[in-house]
Amino acid sequence: MSDLTGFYPGSFDPLTNGHLDVIERACKLVDTLVVGVGINSAKKNPLFAHEDRLAILQQVLPAIGKRTNTEFHVVEFSGLMVQAARDNGAKLIIRGLRDTTDYNYEMQMVGMNAQMAPDLQTVFVPSSPHVRHISATLVRQIAEMGGDIAAFVPQIVLKALQSHE
Repeated sequence: MSDLTGFYPGSFDPLTNGHLDVIERACKLVDTLVVGVGINSAKKNPLFAHEDRLAILQQVLPAIGKRTNTEFHVVEFSGLMVQAARDNGAKLIIRGLRDTTDYNYEMQMVGMNAQMAPDLQTVFVPSSPHVRHISATLVRQIAEMGGDIAAFVPQIVLKALQSHE
């Protein structure tokens, strides 16, 4: 049996407990998970610099990898996600779903991606009920307004945020 590689893209600004839930569950599907941190110049005022997001993931993922016997690679990408997935040897694209709004958007993306990269398959990983409500956008907004995001992010994100203040 050959190793199966998945690609999980996102901005991870910030990395949330919802992201970690999808990552942990995706580990049951693949031997190697490439976590792609997208560079999106259209997103203004990120909570964390791109380099910080990469560093946070590189610190968090080894414990999950050890627990699940999954190899991780953290990469950055700009441009088409399907090309980044191919460049990193992925056969599966992992996408998390929280609700029907996510589903409707993701189904459009699946159709477009299938036209551009028919060799890649998209797998939806539904969020666990206890993190289904967590959105990086909402967490970022709460943090920017001085709210407590401790219930929504791993401890390392809180520490990184406090060191930026």
